Amino acid sequence: MFMNAQKPGLLKDAYIYGSDSIILDLEDAVAENQKDAARFSLYHAMQTIDYGNTEVIVRINGLDTPHWREDIRCVVASGADGIRIAKCESADDVHQVEAATLAAEREFGLEEGRTLLMAALESPQGILNAYEIVTASDRLFGCAISGGDFRKSMHVRIEKGGIEMLTARGMMLLAARAAGVQCFDTMFPNIDDMEAFREEVVQNRQMGFDGKSIVSPRQIRLVHEIFAPTAKEIAYAEKLVRSFNEQADSGIGVYTVDGKMVDIPFFEDARRTLELAKACGVYDGDL
Repeated sequence: MFMNAQKPGLLKDAYIYGSDSIILDLEDAVAENQKDAARFSLYHAMQTIDYGNTEVIVRINGLDTPHWREDIRCVVASGADGIRIAKCESADDVHQVEAATLAAEREFGLEEGRTLLMAALESPQGILNAYEIVTASDRLFGCAISGGDFRKSMHVRIEKGGIEMLTARGMMLLAARAAGVQCFDTMFPNIDDMEAFREEVVQNRQMGFDGKSIVSPRQIRLVHEIFAPTAKEIAYAEKLVRSFNEQADSGIGVYTVDGKMVDIPFFEDARRTLELAKACGVYDGDL
């Protein structure tokens, strides 16, 4: 969930809504003459508020601005979990942020490597370079597409079904899966159209995304419901895991469950389903 880093009133309660992660924004949400004030607000929020298990990521200003280096120093000094690289278009962008992050960790006496990175792909160039971006650093845990800037660069508008972004979403997902990092979809701007939002989130899960960027607490519950494994999926995953363990003891690698042929890849997917269900709080069995 995106939050304006300049507004202390928002930051103090951000963790209570139950989002998995909050993104404190130093970029688009903050006016040009308010960047210093936003950094001040962010730093002191991080020093005084316990966000518990909620991950805290900070979106820094673009590398084409004079702000990003000081943004990184503020993020690292504050103890935030990670940095979202705005308008990332190449591996070199990642390398520049990584070097500045390491320098800040050393400056403030923090563990080297503790601050993670996330790449926001917002242009055709970023999408075309997706794989080199997501493999550019061991710190990089994931990537996300930014719909507003991407649509603008493609001269398109939001369409029902998301046809204007399907190619870019698919290319980014392929790069993320090939690199073994997480992948997140863009925000849905119309917070009053919950039915259209639901349709987009369902499509996100069907495509293979790991999560959805949001802009309102109203959207959290629906995203969690759609991305969490269903009771039926959990039950089938449990059956697969039990069957695999039983067949493995007999030296059998391919067998049938409910009339369907399964093998090791099915077992691995079942394990992931149960791990995700446990992380979502909808499963408390043994893995």
